[in-house]
Amino acid sequence: MRKICFYDTKPYDKVYFDLYKDKFGFDINYFETKLNSNTAIMSKGYEAVVAFVNDDIDAKTIDILYENGVKIIAMRCAGYNNIDFKATYNKIHVVRVPAYSPYSVAEHAMALLLTLNRKIHRAYNRTKEHNFSLNGLIGFDLHGKTIGVIGTGKIGRIFIDICKGFGMNVIAYDPYPAKDADFPYVSLDELCKEADIISLHCPLTKETQYIIDKNRINQMKPGVIIINTSRGALIHSEDLLNAIKEEKIGGAGLDVYEEESEFFYEDLSTSIIQDDVLSGLISMPNVIVTSHQAFLTKEALNNIAEITLQNLQDYFDDKPLVNEICYQCTKQNKCNKNEHKRCF
Repeated sequence: MRKICFYDTKPYDKVYFDLYKDKFGFDINYFETKLNSNTAIMSKGYEAVVAFVNDDIDAKTIDILYENGVKIIAMRCAGYNNIDFKATYNKIHVVRVPAYSPYSVAEHAMALLLTLNRKIHRAYNRTKEHNFSLNGLIGFDLHGKTIGVIGTGKIGRIFIDICKGFGMNVIAYDPYPAKDADFPYVSLDELCKEADIISLHCPLTKETQYIIDKNRINQMKPGVIIINTSRGALIHSEDLLNAIKEEKIGGAGLDVYEEESEFFYEDLSTSIIQDDVLSGLISMPNVIVTSHQAFLTKEALNNIAEITLQNLQDYFDDKPLVNEICYQCTKQNKCNKNEHKRCF
Protein backbone atom coordinates (compact mmCIF):
# COMPACT_ATOMS: atom_id res chain seq x y z
CA MET A 1 0.00 0.00 0.00
CA ARG A 2 1.59 3.28 -1.13
CA LYS A 3 1.84 6.07 1.41
CA ILE A 4 0.72 9.61 0.71
CA CYS A 5 1.82 12.73 2.62
CA PHE A 6 -1.24 15.00 2.86
CA TYR A 7 -0.70 18.65 3.78
CA ASP A 8 -3.02 21.39 5.10
CA THR A 9 -5.68 18.90 6.18
CA LYS A 10 -9.11 20.13 7.19
CA PRO A 11 -11.76 17.89 8.79
CA TYR A 12 -13.80 17.71 5.57
CA ASP A 13 -10.69 16.68 3.58
CA LYS A 14 -10.19 13.64 5.78
CA VAL A 15 -13.85 12.64 5.61
CA TYR A 16 -13.98 12.55 1.80
CA PHE A 17 -10.49 11.18 1.14
CA ASP A 18 -11.11 8.39 3.64
CA LEU A 19 -14.13 7.38 1.55
CA TYR A 20 -11.86 6.59 -1.42
CA LYS A 21 -8.43 5.67 -0.06
CA ASP A 22 -9.20 1.95 0.31
CA LYS A 23 -10.69 1.81 -3.19
CA PHE A 24 -7.38 3.03 -4.62
CA GLY A 25 -5.18 1.23 -2.10
CA PHE A 26 -3.45 4.24 -0.52
CA ASP A 27 -2.32 4.84 3.04
CA ILE A 28 -2.79 8.56 3.71
CA ASN A 29 -1.00 10.35 6.52
CA TYR A 30 -2.80 13.62 7.21
CA PHE A 31 -0.92 16.68 8.46
CA GLU A 32 -2.58 19.96 9.42
CA THR A 33 0.45 22.07 8.59
CA LYS A 34 0.74 23.79 5.21
CA LEU A 35 3.40 22.71 2.74
CA ASN A 36 6.34 25.12 2.52
CA SER A 37 10.12 25.06 2.73
CA ASN A 38 9.97 24.58 6.51
CA THR A 39 7.55 21.64 6.46
CA ALA A 40 8.67 19.88 3.28
CA ILE A 41 11.02 17.73 5.39
CA MET A 42 7.90 15.87 6.59
CA SER A 43 7.64 14.29 3.13
CA LYS A 44 10.69 12.08 3.70
CA GLY A 45 9.75 8.48 3.01
CA TYR A 46 6.81 9.35 0.75
CA GLU A 47 6.66 9.16 -3.04
CA ALA A 48 3.55 11.34 -3.31
CA VAL A 49 2.39 14.58 -1.75
CA VAL A 50 -1.14 15.98 -1.78
CA ALA A 51 -1.19 19.77 -1.57
CA PHE A 52 -3.60 22.69 -1.80
CA VAL A 53 -3.79 26.11 -3.39
CA ASN A 54 -2.61 27.98 -0.28
CA ASP A 55 0.55 25.90 0.15
CA ASP A 56 3.84 27.61 -0.76
CA ILE A 57 5.43 25.33 -3.35
CA ASP A 58 8.42 27.43 -4.31
CA ALA A 59 11.80 26.30 -5.66
CA LYS A 60 13.24 25.66 -2.20
CA THR A 61 10.25 23.54 -1.20
CA ILE A 62 10.47 21.57 -4.43
CA ASP A 63 14.19 20.89 -3.96
CA ILE A 64 13.51 19.44 -0.51
CA LEU A 65 10.63 17.29 -1.80
CA TYR A 66 12.82 16.01 -4.63
CA GLU A 67 15.70 15.19 -2.28
CA ASN A 68 13.24 13.33 -0.06
CA GLY A 69 12.20 11.10 -2.96
CA VAL A 70 8.85 12.68 -3.80
CA LYS A 71 7.95 11.88 -7.40
CA ILE A 72 4.56 13.53 -7.76
CA ILE A 73 2.59 16.44 -6.28
CA ALA A 74 -1.18 15.99 -6.49
CA MET A 75 -3.00 19.30 -6.16
CA ARG A 76 -6.48 18.74 -4.78
CA CYS A 77 -7.71 21.88 -6.54
CA ALA A 78 -7.79 23.49 -9.96
CA GLY A 79 -5.46 26.40 -9.17
CA TYR A 80 -1.69 26.14 -9.49
CA ASN A 81 -0.34 29.70 -9.32
CA ASN A 82 1.41 28.81 -6.04
CA ILE A 83 3.82 26.39 -7.78
CA ASP A 84 7.24 27.17 -9.27
CA PHE A 85 6.86 25.04 -12.40
CA LYS A 86 10.35 25.79 -13.65
CA ALA A 87 11.67 24.11 -10.52
CA THR A 88 9.43 21.04 -10.86
CA TYR A 89 10.16 20.37 -14.53
CA ASN A 90 12.03 17.10 -15.11
CA LYS A 91 11.98 16.49 -11.35
CA ILE A 92 8.48 16.11 -9.94
CA HIS A 93 5.24 15.57 -11.82
CA VAL A 94 2.32 17.84 -10.92
CA VAL A 95 -1.31 16.86 -11.38
CA ARG A 96 -4.46 18.73 -10.46
CA VAL A 97 -8.26 18.52 -10.42
CA PRO A 98 -9.22 20.76 -13.35
CA ALA A 99 -12.98 20.61 -12.74
CA TYR A 100 -14.58 19.27 -9.59
CA SER A 101 -17.91 21.09 -9.70
CA PRO A 102 -18.12 24.24 -11.79
CA TYR A 103 -21.71 24.54 -10.62
CA SER A 104 -20.64 24.99 -7.01
CA VAL A 105 -18.47 28.02 -7.82
CA ALA A 106 -20.91 29.58 -10.27
CA GLU A 107 -23.80 29.18 -7.84
CA HIS A 108 -21.75 30.73 -5.03
CA ALA A 109 -20.98 33.73 -7.24
CA MET A 110 -24.71 34.25 -7.76
CA ALA A 111 -25.33 33.77 -4.03
CA LEU A 112 -22.85 36.57 -3.29
CA LEU A 113 -24.53 38.83 -5.82
CA LEU A 114 -28.04 38.17 -4.51
CA THR A 115 -27.00 38.57 -0.88
CA LEU A 116 -25.12 41.77 -1.57
CA ASN A 117 -27.84 43.31 -3.71
CA ARG A 118 -30.81 42.45 -1.49
CA LYS A 119 -28.90 43.09 1.76
CA ILE A 120 -29.73 39.61 3.05
CA HIS A 121 -26.73 39.64 5.41
CA ARG A 122 -27.88 42.88 7.01
CA ALA A 123 -31.51 41.75 7.25
CA TYR A 124 -30.43 38.50 8.90
CA ASN A 125 -28.48 40.34 11.59
CA ARG A 126 -31.36 42.76 12.19
CA THR A 127 -34.09 40.19 12.65
CA LYS A 128 -31.88 38.26 15.08
CA GLU A 129 -32.28 41.33 17.32
CA HIS A 130 -36.02 41.62 16.54
CA ASN A 131 -35.39 44.65 14.33
CA PHE A 132 -37.80 44.36 11.42
CA SER A 133 -37.15 47.76 9.86
CA LEU A 134 -36.67 47.88 6.09
CA ASN A 135 -34.66 51.08 6.11
CA GLY A 136 -31.41 50.77 4.18
CA LEU A 137 -32.31 47.41 2.60
CA ILE A 138 -33.28 48.60 -0.88
CA GLY A 139 -31.83 46.56 -3.73
CA PHE A 140 -32.47 46.50 -7.48
CA ASP A 141 -33.92 44.10 -10.03
CA LEU A 142 -31.28 41.92 -11.68
CA HIS A 143 -33.64 41.52 -14.63
CA GLY A 144 -32.53 43.77 -17.47
CA LYS A 145 -29.18 44.68 -15.91
CA THR A 146 -25.94 44.18 -17.84
CA ILE A 147 -23.46 41.76 -16.34
CA GLY A 148 -19.90 41.56 -17.58
CA VAL A 149 -18.26 38.17 -17.20
CA ILE A 150 -14.47 38.03 -17.38
CA GLY A 151 -13.43 34.49 -18.28
CA THR A 152 -15.68 32.05 -20.11
CA GLY A 153 -14.37 28.65 -19.15
CA LYS A 154 -16.66 26.04 -17.60
CA ILE A 155 -17.45 28.10 -14.50
CA GLY A 156 -17.93 31.32 -16.43
CA ARG A 157 -20.27 29.65 -18.94
CA ILE A 158 -22.40 28.13 -16.17
CA PHE A 159 -22.56 31.48 -14.39
CA ILE A 160 -23.68 33.08 -17.65
CA ASP A 161 -26.50 30.53 -17.94
CA ILE A 162 -27.61 31.38 -14.40
CA CYS A 163 -27.57 35.09 -15.21
CA LYS A 164 -29.67 34.49 -18.32
CA GLY A 165 -32.20 32.74 -16.11
CA PHE A 166 -32.57 36.02 -14.23
CA GLY A 167 -33.15 37.87 -17.49
CA MET A 168 -29.84 39.72 -17.41
CA ASN A 169 -28.01 41.07 -20.44
CA VAL A 170 -24.64 39.27 -20.69
CA ILE A 171 -21.43 40.59 -22.19
CA ALA A 172 -18.13 38.76 -21.82
CA TYR A 173 -14.40 39.15 -22.21
CA ASP A 174 -11.93 36.34 -22.80
CA PRO A 175 -8.68 36.39 -24.80
CA TYR A 176 -9.72 32.98 -26.15
CA PRO A 177 -13.42 33.32 -27.05
CA ALA A 178 -15.58 30.21 -27.21
CA LYS A 179 -16.60 29.46 -30.79
CA ASP A 180 -20.06 28.24 -29.79
CA ALA A 181 -20.86 31.19 -27.52
CA ASP A 182 -24.46 32.38 -27.44
CA PHE A 183 -23.49 35.72 -25.88
CA PRO A 184 -21.46 38.65 -27.24
CA TYR A 185 -17.75 39.14 -26.56
CA VAL A 186 -16.47 42.66 -26.09
CA SER A 187 -13.15 44.26 -25.23
CA LEU A 188 -12.21 44.57 -21.58
CA ASP A 189 -12.49 48.35 -21.83
CA GLU A 190 -16.02 48.11 -23.22
CA LEU A 191 -17.03 45.57 -20.57
CA CYS A 192 -15.87 47.87 -17.80
CA LYS A 193 -17.77 50.81 -19.30
CA GLU A 194 -21.05 48.98 -19.98
CA ALA A 195 -21.51 46.51 -17.11
CA ASP A 196 -23.66 47.16 -14.06
CA ILE A 197 -22.11 44.08 -12.45
CA ILE A 198 -18.74 42.45 -13.15
CA SER A 199 -17.94 38.86 -12.20
CA LEU A 200 -14.46 37.34 -12.46
CA HIS A 201 -14.03 33.73 -13.61
CA CYS A 202 -10.52 33.65 -15.10
CA PRO A 203 -7.28 32.03 -13.89
CA LEU A 204 -4.49 34.03 -12.28
CA THR A 205 -1.61 34.52 -14.70
CA LYS A 206 0.97 37.22 -15.33
CA GLU A 207 -1.47 38.73 -17.80
CA THR A 208 -4.48 38.69 -15.48
CA GLN A 209 -2.83 39.78 -12.23
CA TYR A 210 -4.55 43.00 -11.13
CA ILE A 211 -6.82 42.93 -14.16
CA ILE A 212 -9.01 45.09 -11.94
CA ASP A 213 -7.06 48.08 -10.62
CA LYS A 214 -7.72 51.80 -10.16
CA ASN A 215 -7.39 52.47 -13.89
CA ARG A 216 -10.00 49.83 -14.74
CA ILE A 217 -12.21 50.96 -11.88
CA ASN A 218 -12.15 54.51 -13.24
CA GLN A 219 -13.65 53.14 -16.49
CA MET A 220 -16.58 51.55 -14.68
CA LYS A 221 -20.05 52.86 -14.06
CA PRO A 222 -20.61 54.56 -10.70
CA GLY A 223 -22.12 52.03 -8.31
CA VAL A 224 -20.86 48.94 -10.17
CA ILE A 225 -20.86 45.68 -8.21
CA ILE A 226 -17.82 43.38 -8.45
CA ILE A 227 -17.92 39.64 -7.72
CA ASN A 228 -14.75 37.53 -7.44
CA THR A 229 -14.84 33.77 -6.85
CA SER A 230 -11.68 33.05 -8.84
CA ARG A 231 -8.31 34.31 -7.51
CA GLY A 232 -7.66 37.17 -5.12
CA ALA A 233 -4.82 38.80 -7.04
CA LEU A 234 -7.07 39.43 -10.04
CA ILE A 235 -8.07 42.55 -8.09
CA HIS A 236 -5.75 45.15 -6.61
CA SER A 237 -7.28 45.03 -3.14
CA GLU A 238 -6.15 48.45 -1.94
CA ASP A 239 -7.52 50.07 -5.10
CA LEU A 240 -10.80 48.24 -4.53
CA LEU A 241 -11.03 49.42 -0.92
CA ASN A 242 -10.32 53.02 -1.90
CA ALA A 243 -12.98 52.91 -4.61
CA ILE A 244 -15.54 51.57 -2.13
CA LYS A 245 -14.67 54.33 0.34
CA GLU A 246 -15.09 56.89 -2.46
CA GLU A 247 -18.44 55.27 -3.37
CA LYS A 248 -17.24 54.63 -6.91
CA ILE A 249 -17.99 50.93 -6.42
CA GLY A 250 -21.42 50.06 -5.09
CA GLY A 251 -20.44 46.75 -3.56
CA ALA A 252 -18.14 43.75 -3.72
CA GLY A 253 -18.67 40.04 -3.11
CA LEU A 254 -15.32 38.36 -2.53
CA ASP A 255 -14.67 34.67 -1.96
CA VAL A 256 -10.95 35.20 -2.47
CA TYR A 257 -8.30 37.69 -1.36
CA GLU A 258 -4.79 38.19 -2.68
CA GLU A 259 -3.14 37.62 0.72
CA GLU A 260 -5.62 34.99 1.86
CA SER A 261 -3.12 32.22 2.61
CA GLU A 262 -2.38 33.77 5.99
CA PHE A 263 -6.02 33.95 7.02
CA PHE A 264 -8.50 31.85 5.07
CA TYR A 265 -9.49 28.37 6.29
CA GLU A 266 -8.41 29.28 9.85
CA ASP A 267 -10.37 30.33 12.96
CA LEU A 268 -8.94 33.73 13.85
CA SER A 269 -11.97 34.92 15.81
CA THR A 270 -9.86 35.73 18.88
CA SER A 271 -7.01 37.32 16.92
CA ILE A 272 -6.34 40.79 15.61
CA ILE A 273 -5.91 40.61 11.84
CA GLN A 274 -2.71 42.37 10.87
CA ASP A 275 -3.92 43.31 7.41
CA ASP A 276 -5.45 46.77 7.16
CA VAL A 277 -6.87 46.23 3.67
CA LEU A 278 -8.65 42.98 4.55
CA SER A 279 -9.92 44.47 7.80
CA GLY A 280 -11.12 47.52 5.88
CA LEU A 281 -12.97 45.44 3.31
CA ILE A 282 -14.66 43.29 5.95
CA SER A 283 -15.79 46.41 7.82
CA MET A 284 -17.63 47.85 4.82
CA PRO A 285 -21.43 47.38 4.90
CA ASN A 286 -21.50 46.82 1.13
CA VAL A 287 -18.79 44.15 1.06
CA ILE A 288 -19.25 40.43 1.69
CA VAL A 289 -16.14 38.30 2.23
CA THR A 290 -16.38 34.51 2.36
CA SER A 291 -13.32 32.39 3.06
CA HIS A 292 -12.74 30.70 -0.32
CA GLN A 293 -15.74 28.43 0.17
CA ALA A 294 -17.26 28.59 -3.31
CA PHE A 295 -16.07 25.03 -4.04
CA LEU A 296 -17.40 23.63 -0.78
CA THR A 297 -20.25 21.32 -1.74
CA LYS A 298 -20.66 17.59 -1.16
CA GLU A 299 -20.47 16.94 -4.88
CA ALA A 300 -17.26 18.94 -5.28
CA LEU A 301 -15.54 17.32 -2.28
CA ASN A 302 -16.41 13.86 -3.59
CA ASN A 303 -15.01 14.69 -7.00
CA ILE A 304 -11.86 16.27 -5.57
CA ALA A 305 -11.03 13.20 -3.51
CA GLU A 306 -11.78 10.68 -6.25
CA ILE A 307 -9.99 12.54 -9.05
CA THR A 308 -6.93 13.32 -6.89
CA LEU A 309 -6.47 9.67 -5.95
CA GLN A 310 -7.17 8.56 -9.53
CA ASN A 311 -4.40 10.93 -10.69
CA LEU A 312 -2.01 9.29 -8.26
CA GLN A 313 -3.03 5.77 -9.22
CA ASP A 314 -2.49 6.60 -12.89
CA TYR A 315 1.03 7.77 -12.08
CA PHE A 316 1.96 4.65 -10.14
CA ASP A 317 0.34 2.40 -12.77
CA ASP A 318 2.43 4.13 -15.47
CA LYS A 319 -0.68 5.36 -17.25
CA PRO A 320 -1.13 8.69 -19.09
CA LEU A 321 -1.51 11.65 -16.74
CA VAL A 322 -4.48 13.41 -18.27
CA ASN A 323 -4.51 16.07 -15.54
CA GLU A 324 -0.78 16.78 -15.49
CA ILE A 325 0.47 20.34 -15.89
CA CYS A 326 4.01 21.64 -16.29
CA TYR A 327 6.09 24.68 -17.18
CA GLN A 328 5.35 24.19 -20.88
CA CYS A 329 1.62 23.60 -20.30
CA THR A 330 1.33 27.02 -18.65
CA LYS A 331 2.72 28.66 -21.80
CA GLN A 332 -0.59 28.61 -23.71
CA ASN A 333 -0.70 24.81 -23.95
CA LYS A 334 2.62 24.46 -25.78
CA CYS A 335 3.56 21.26 -23.96
CA ASN A 336 4.30 18.29 -26.19
CA LYS A 337 3.47 15.22 -24.14
CA ASN A 338 5.93 12.37 -24.50
CA GLU A 339 5.07 8.91 -25.78
CA HIS A 340 3.57 8.03 -22.38
CA LYS A 341 1.39 11.15 -22.56
CA ARG A 342 3.27 12.74 -19.71
CA CYS A 343 4.98 16.13 -19.60
CA PHE A 344 8.43 14.55 -19.22
